[in-house]
Amino acid sequence: MAYVFLGLAIAAEVLGTSLLKSTEGFTRLWPTVATLSAYGMAFFTLSMAIQKGLQVGVGYAIWSGLGTTLIVVIGALFLSEPVTATKVIGVVLVVAGVVVLNLGGAH
Repeated sequence: MAYVFLGLAIAAEVLGTSLLKSTEGFTRLWPTVATLSAYGMAFFTLSMAIQKGLQVGVGYAIWSGLGTTLIVVIGALFLSEPVTATKVIGVVLVVAGVVVLNLGGAH
C-alpha cells in the first residue's frame, strides 16, 4: 500500500510542477489553486506512504527522482524545453542515485 501512495504522490507532484508555468508567477487564480492543490496532495500522499512503512530517505529519493525525470520528459514533450546532454546526464545520475539508495537503504 505504501507504494500506491508513493505513486499518487509522484503523480500529484508532477501535475503541480507541470502547471507552474501556467500560474504566471502565481498571478492567475485557477492555475495557482490547481498547482497548490496538487502540491498539497503530493505531500499528503507522500506522508501516507511513509506512514505505511516506507523509509523517509528512500521514499523521498524515489518521489523526487521519478518526479524530476518525468518533469524533464514532460518539459521536452509538451513545454518545448530543449533536451541537452547535460539534462540527460543529470537525469541518469538522479535515477542512479535512487537505485543505489533502494539497493542499500531499503533493507
